[in-house]
Amino acid sequence: MRYILHSDCNGFFASVECLHNPEIRNKPVAVCGDTDMRHGIILAKNEIAKKFNIKTGEAIWQAKEKCPELVTVKPHFDRYVRFSKEATRIYSDYSDRIEPFGIDESWIDLTGCVKSFEEAEAVAEEIRKRIKYELGITVSIGVSFNKIFAKLGSDYKKPDAVTVITDKNYKSIVWGLPVEDLLNVGRSTKKKLNSMGVFTIGELASFPYPMLKANFGKWGDMLYTFSRGLDMSPVKALGFVNLPKSIGNSTTTHRDLVNFEDAKIVMNVISDSVCRRMREQSLCAGCVTVYLRDTTLTTITRQCKIHSTHISSEILSAALKLIKNNYNFEKPLRSIGISLSDFKPDYEPEQLSILRDEKSRKRQDSLDQSVDILKKRFGSFCVRPAILLSDRKLAGFSPKEEHTVHPVGYFG
Repeated sequence: MRYILHSDCNGFFASVECLHNPEIRNKPVAVCGDTDMRHGIILAKNEIAKKFNIKTGEAIWQAKEKCPELVTVKPHFDRYVRFSKEATRIYSDYSDRIEPFGIDESWIDLTGCVKSFEEAEAVAEEIRKRIKYELGITVSIGVSFNKIFAKLGSDYKKPDAVTVITDKNYKSIVWGLPVEDLLNVGRSTKKKLNSMGVFTIGELASFPYPMLKANFGKWGDMLYTFSRGLDMSPVKALGFVNLPKSIGNSTTTHRDLVNFEDAKIVMNVISDSVCRRMREQSLCAGCVTVYLRDTTLTTITRQCKIHSTHISSEILSAALKLIKNNYNFEKPLRSIGISLSDFKPDYEPEQLSILRDEKSRKRQDSLDQSVDILKKRFGSFCVRPAILLSDRKLAGFSPKEEHTVHPVGYFG
């Protein structure tokens, strides 16, 4: 029998902000994007704000309609990273198999460390109390025999609670829950399942497997496995890094991008960020995708194959070429981004080309690596291309520092 915990920091961003600002602790609080930079959505909310049905992802003005007294604060990602590391420090006192699921959630595998669900529950209670005492925030913890049900347990009772889902009681607890409570069942999957008469996890568990497979393909396997408690995916050891399928950054700019020169400034910043992240993982990309959203919120994406590279100027050149060939700026752009994919390790041998100046590429690569070291030590603004000085406000953001690693998918 496996014994797995899933710890979820309650209203994480908002809890940390309330801890740093005692005067707002007893008020409805939401952490929001920068309205001046037009990132005006709810990122997190405290328990008081939840009572007003304020939801993550909705616009600030919508939240204010529900709760005029709502206190909105800007995010401080450096604080959240520090608290996340402190929580992991506490988890590591109980196991070395700790798998983060975003910045505020982690699975902890106690298999081999405890011998029963009673012992696992006791450990969960100890972690819950330590987080509250040592960090000043609360967590909800699920205890179960697999990762999926452990996560369901952490969502089952909030805040500051422990829920145990065993191989004996899981049907009575899990199967009556809405199907959308299951990990990776999003809005479109929920809608499709509902149209098939599946509204609860129990109904999904009893649904014929061939029909799930026919309607969802490989996702049918996942739905079948998750709902029946058959997931056996391991909790990865602390420090394990999955090879990414893509690396990307996008931004909603503080003003509309009205021409190619505006886009070029922003793309310089974004390409620098994605290339630095790629080089940190010793990867080269073979595909560049650009994301463009205009002021009517219409989105287009365009991509192209390139010779595998992690040189910033080559990635930027490919991205700008995609924009120039596919967008005429009849409508200004509101958001813009770059995503890299089709990776291979940068230490793999490659075929040189007589059509490229390989000596120049090698010098550029060395320059990029040197600049990476400077920026890691002194920040992203210490060395910048001259073009960014033409509009300091438009170029005045750093997606590399603001970037948050999102949860790894079940199949990735």
